[in-house]
Amino acid sequence: MLTAGLLGAIAGLAALDSLNPATIAGVALILLAPLRRPGLSALAYVAGAYLVVVAVGAGLFLGSAALGDNVAGAATWVRRGALLLAALVLLVSAARRLRTRTRAAVELPAWFGPWTAAPLGVLVTGADLPNAFPYLIAIERLNAADVSRGSGLVVLALYGVVYCVPCLLLLAAGVTWHRQIARRLRRVYDRLGGERVQPRSVPAALGLLLLAVVVAVLALLL
Repeated sequence: MLTAGLLGAIAGLAALDSLNPATIAGVALILLAPLRRPGLSALAYVAGAYLVVVAVGAGLFLGSAALGDNVAGAATWVRRGALLLAALVLLVSAARRLRTRTRAAVELPAWFGPWTAAPLGVLVTGADLPNAFPYLIAIERLNAADVSRGSGLVVLALYGVVYCVPCLLLLAAGVTWHRQIARRLRRVYDRLGGERVQPRSVPAALGLLLLAVVVAVLALLL
């Protein structure tokens, strides 16, 4: 059943999960792009992110209720798979740091607009959900507490709202103070998302390799 402690824990997990760099970066990129209606496009993008968070969460929650005890093992393998995938990504990044390369700028696709923003939000956020450990933990706790299906779906809908709060705040600030926010976002974009030459770095490659090993070990221990 739902308790104040459980709701507080899930709210904390949702707040932690809301600091998702992929989804937030998408909103920032939309606000910087020369679009006719950037606010509407960003809102549609956030709506797509919200829908995929709630839909996937509802599917996992209802599926866990149907599978019962088998879900605990399944969730463990999901976490392990996500960690091993993260370790693989780190290994690839380590290999790339062993040579000088030009990093392409992060840009919106040519077909992007208000009508395609929501599907892009679904794709970007959905692709990152396997690494959303707070999200998986929240669903596990709902299942372990034997929360009813109706109450669980309401909690997951509210979880999605909390998840989107940073994006909505950035969107509101970008629409209200467009010039000031765009100027600051441009500086961040030029540093992190713009095209630049990335020199070869053996120390960085070794650091990424070590991090990949640590993540892989955690995957095997969890």
